Amino acid sequence: MVVTPRDPASFRIPSHVDLLHRHAVHAATVNGHRVAYLDHGEGPPVILIHGLGGSMWHWEHQQTALARSYRVITPDMLGSGLSEKPECQYSPTFLLDTFRTFMDTLHVQQATLIGSSMGAGIAMGMSLEHPDRVTSLVLIGGFPANLLDNMQSSRTRRFITHRPPLWLSKLGSRITGRWSIKLILQEIIHNHALISSMVVERVHRLRFQPGFFEAMYSQLDQIPEWEATFAPHLTDVAHSTLILWGASDRVFSPSVGQTLQTTIPGSSFLLAPNSGHLLQWENPDFVNAAILQFLASEPAG
Repeated sequence: MVVTPRDPASFRIPSHVDLLHRHAVHAATVNGHRVAYLDHGEGPPVILIHGLGGSMWHWEHQQTALARSYRVITPDMLGSGLSEKPECQYSPTFLLDTFRTFMDTLHVQQATLIGSSMGAGIAMGMSLEHPDRVTSLVLIGGFPANLLDNMQSSRTRRFITHRPPLWLSKLGSRITGRWSIKLILQEIIHNHALISSMVVERVHRLRFQPGFFEAMYSQLDQIPEWEATFAPHLTDVAHSTLILWGASDRVFSPSVGQTLQTTIPGSSFLLAPNSGHLLQWENPDFVNAAILQFLASEPAG
């Protein structure tokens, strides 16, 4: 696969990021491209994987809670957030190879993978393709088979299937700006009172980094490839798996999560009250307690 960097001389990862607290941002070179990540705490490694168009801020409420007992690694996936956004096809194979190489670069042989939405797809893909690199799985709000059929958000489904040309989407986002971002956040967050101007502003800044829209469009184009490659084999996921879902998820209803639970052998399912699609951010007390209890129940080593 040909991967073209976007003006690497001008690409820069900041030294710190302001989430709930100020965190030092690390940078790793993965297959020639820079990946931004957070890394703190000591203990068995846990890697937090955000969803499509997301960033490490999705996991700001997990940093302190999990790092008391675990090494918590939180990357901005290549093509997202503060990481580099090369021109390429963001296929499942590319994303999994990048993720595995990221683990190699950090000398992490095996980790619990906690994925949100499309990040759950990466976690399941790693479980299927590289099972020796995975300790256990936590899947938050995704990633189901027959994705479009299971999607209850008509706005999101329409964007995936009938999205405007790339240039028009970029222009429209510049014109509508923070207003359109607020609409997107209202789709994935149940309690709209949490959507402060600060939250909108940080999403706004990340969306207008060079290459963001191109990478997002490429990932959307690759959904059929994920469906063909991994969805038919979810019954083969052999790792201990916890599935967490928001009771008020507007993207995928709780019944989708329950179907996923019956598909993955031996998995367990918990429903988070008063939570939407981004439940780890919206209801962190429930999610953190569930994750910590699940991890504590796993055999050591």
